[in-house]
Amino acid sequence: MKLFGTDGIRGKANQYPITPEIALRAGQAITHVLANPDKPRQRVIIGKDTRISGYMLETALTSGLVASGMDVLLVGPLPTPAVAHLTTSMGCVAGIMLTASHNPFEDNGLKIFGPDGYKLNDDLEDAIERYILDPSPPETHVEPLHIGKATRIDDARGRYIEFAKYTADNISLRGLKIVIDCGNGASYFVAPLIFRELGAEVITMATQPDGININDNCGALHPEHAAALVTQHQADLGISFDGDADRVIFTDAHGNVVSGDRIIALTALALQQRGELRGDTIAVTVMSNLGLHAAMAQANIHVITTGVGDRQVIEALRKDNHSFGGENSGHLIFADHATTGDGILSALQVLRVMQETGKPLHELATCMEEYPQKLESFNVPAKPDLATLTHLQELLAEADIAFGKDGRHLIRYSGTENKARVMVEHRDPETVRYWTAKLATALLDGIKSQL
Repeated sequence: MKLFGTDGIRGKANQYPITPEIALRAGQAITHVLANPDKPRQRVIIGKDTRISGYMLETALTSGLVASGMDVLLVGPLPTPAVAHLTTSMGCVAGIMLTASHNPFEDNGLKIFGPDGYKLNDDLEDAIERYILDPSPPETHVEPLHIGKATRIDDARGRYIEFAKYTADNISLRGLKIVIDCGNGASYFVAPLIFRELGAEVITMATQPDGININDNCGALHPEHAAALVTQHQADLGISFDGDADRVIFTDAHGNVVSGDRIIALTALALQQRGELRGDTIAVTVMSNLGLHAAMAQANIHVITTGVGDRQVIEALRKDNHSFGGENSGHLIFADHATTGDGILSALQVLRVMQETGKPLHELATCMEEYPQKLESFNVPAKPDLATLTHLQELLAEADIAFGKDGRHLIRYSGTENKARVMVEHRDPETVRYWTAKLATALLDGIKSQL
């Protein structure tokens, strides 16, 4: 059974594979795969979001690591990108974030970073997975003299706060009123501090995590709540983070949610104007709107298209040393500053554009026009190969002919949940509605026929 999905290992807490037994084995596996056997007392950093199951997994994971001779640095609840940053700045051989991102509290997972702060490649993930699943893995227990120890790092938050502010040149946010929705997640403590220290007036919501309220009708999946506060308090914008704060959704001063593609477009144009968009190129996923591609073409910015997932975007940027990319879902990658998506850093960069241009977010967001798009997501009992669903394939071919250059479709399974997603995009909204319903029905019927 495969453990790693598109973003680490994820599942329901206290059920396979998110159990203390697997977490302990994961600690041993990480030591076996990533540690230098000739170098004693190497270090691994562990962070977590605010899920109650984080205590269980943190303890088990730590046990597996120290039993294998690793020293463990515990930083408590911190955003995923903070863990990635601290992995490199504190000289660790690995960083581990215990989170299930935007999922409800019942879920949890492990995101693993290498010593360079990047998520592990497929080969390293496969090696860790083989060790975990091996009924008789190589021995990693060390002699009592070499057992590692766990230390809580009390200044981890401060280290990340200063780093985040530095990436935006400590720009003054005085005069701005900001609503911040932390989703009762990993950013609940550091995010309000960062924006206040830079001078903004901050109105907060969902900053009282209790272990089970993470992402519960708040955060990046529910930006309408930040939007309501924006209009109520006449704020300049709203900023909504997901559970581990590696992505962010914005709301303008009128209470309108600004799509991730519009944020990518306005940021790319600002970086280009500053001369910081290397190669005049950005990387986005197949989920990005055709309107983004049109706006970038008009600005002579080349667009690289990748598969879904911020890791795919990061790999594309690293391949040719480009500086910026992202996902419509709110992951933004500023490759000159971070090795993964960072919601707080991204918010600071967007605020920087607002301050430098003197323009409100809703005006900056008019830099592109979006094609009407509909995304349907639903639970599925199985995930058969889409190519085996004959009727669905016939409809997709028919849609390609009907759309021409005016639209597109995308059908895929979630890499972290038992879900399928059908996306249709076209200049004509009625065409979008018609084909979304038709393709979703064909997909579900095809899956049921194979059970």
